[in-house]
Amino acid sequence: MRVLLLADTHVPKRARQLPEQVWQEVEAADLVVHAGDWVAPELLEELEERSGALLACWGNNDGAELRRRLPEVARAEVEGVRIAVVHETGQSRGRDERMRAAYPDTDLLVFGHSHIPWDGTADGLRLLNPGSPTDRRRQPYCTYLTLTLEAGQVSDVALHRLPPRGRAG
Repeated sequence: MRVLLLADTHVPKRARQLPEQVWQEVEAADLVVHAGDWVAPELLEELEERSGALLACWGNNDGAELRRRLPEVARAEVEGVRIAVVHETGQSRGRDERMRAAYPDTDLLVFGHSHIPWDGTADGLRLLNPGSPTDRRRQPYCTYLTLTLEAGQVSDVALHRLPPRGRAG
């Protein structure tokens, strides 16, 4: 199963829309995972329409409508992989071990908030933050992640860099 990981899209505050490259990934993915900070519900609606399946939570910049429609922590078992999706995980120091303790029955934890890509492991828990496809903050690129889930395994994890806005890639 091909999975697309997104977080911190901040549409329409940081960008009017997701980049076309991301929409192509949405349509190619079997599952889209979004770790919060949507900002407005219109992107949620569009992702629900255009994705094969969506697993998502709300973030600290999401208002009442998004919090009503999405959980603080989204969970699913997909291809034998127990997934949790949450927006915030706290400071980076000690994150992997802290999240292993907080999510003992999870194989893959997807999170956002920092806009900084992260790929860590702690005693069997894989932690992934895709960064942001629309707001790079102090990072050199806007980013997202893709991966494969199959037979209880997470594989083919790839960080994708987006070209600077206004330029062809």
